[in-house]
Amino acid sequence: MVKHIVLFRLDPDMETGRKAEVMATFKKGIENLPAKIPFIRKIEVGLNVNADEEFDIALYSEFDTMDEVKAYAVHPEHVAVAALLKDCKKSRACVDYEY
Repeated sequence: MVKHIVLFRLDPDMETGRKAEVMATFKKGIENLPAKIPFIRKIEVGLNVNADEEFDIALYSEFDTMDEVKAYAVHPEHVAVAALLKDCKKSRACVDYEY
């Protein structure tokens, strides 16, 4: 099994309402992906409630293999949801590890 963890930092200059809207839409879109991508074993998105921290969004997911993680990354349904952050993402950090 592979755990795929991604952190996103959005543009700190974004208007608060717009930022909240983008984050909520992204969360909903990602959490709907298992119905469209059957090899996702588990997925969840956390929206940071601590304004003192650097990252805004945490994505946690599980896959059987690293090949599935790679297939997920380029899957059209995932690419469409990821595009929601395209214009407002300042940085991204990712860790994939086997357990």
